[in-house]
Amino acid sequence: MRAALDFTSLKVFIAVVERESFVGAAKALEMPTSNVSRCISQLEEKLNLQLIERSTRHMKLTQAGHLLYIRAKPLLEALEQTETELTLRQMQLKGPLRICIPNEIGPALLGSVIADFACQYPELEISCVTNLSGLESLRDDLDLAVIVTRGQMDDSDYIARHLMTIPCTVVAAPAVIQRYGTPSHIQQFEELPCITTASALKGAPWQFVDKKGGFETIKVNGHYRVNSGEMAGRAAIAGVGFAILAKQACQPYISDGRLIEVEFEQSAAPLQLFALYSDRRFLPAKTRALIDFMHQKLSNISTVK
Repeated sequence: MRAALDFTSLKVFIAVVERESFVGAAKALEMPTSNVSRCISQLEEKLNLQLIERSTRHMKLTQAGHLLYIRAKPLLEALEQTETELTLRQMQLKGPLRICIPNEIGPALLGSVIADFACQYPELEISCVTNLSGLESLRDDLDLAVIVTRGQMDDSDYIARHLMTIPCTVVAAPAVIQRYGTPSHIQQFEELPCITTASALKGAPWQFVDKKGGFETIKVNGHYRVNSGEMAGRAAIAGVGFAILAKQACQPYISDGRLIEVEFEQSAAPLQLFALYSDRRFLPAKTRALIDFMHQKLSNISTVK
């Protein structure tokens, strides 16, 4: 099997040739002279060739050493240039940045934030799409996905950074309360008419937070399903059934009496906003900068506006 040439050995060899000594190469590479000598010896053993004739007074390249030098030098320079370009690309805040945010709530919360980020870094080429695919969107060659979830988040291979907690509450129109009464425990929602999600939040059952901070799930009577908080709110006001809505979004309707807030010992599980990406170790600076920017802008917001 042919011996493999490695980047480090070639770098040491070229340094020895150009400094015309092992000592000079050692100083240039900031490594012990003994390591330089050992590296050249190992390279010669791999090739089964003498590359450098050396004595106590001088060193001289053999024909094989000269051939290796003239062929390896441009290759090494190309590799070093590529390494530099890749490093700069990883560190610079420029180039394409592809992100996905959830429908409806994403533009409301992040529309201005992402626009401000684009103004701050004009060399970025930002592409932003809105959908509810969540984890799946990262498989579409995107750099970052912002998802909204409720309750325990599913395990995945992606890294999640929490951006924001959105408090929620159970509400219903006065006509619904008049017809069905005010429920006193959450299990009653298994029989009462409820407005739930079709595929948003994976169509998950309603979740509530118990005294210990855990989640309690109720498979409610979801006879009306939507994929929009706005649609759910309109349906609740119209008297379709009970709904879990973001507290701030429905507060004006609670205040004017079009909705009645129903409180329980267990509070409705809040919505959580997360930024998802694939790998913390190799996260590009532009992606990290956007996540930090969003986190900073949302850190003082506790409710949906």
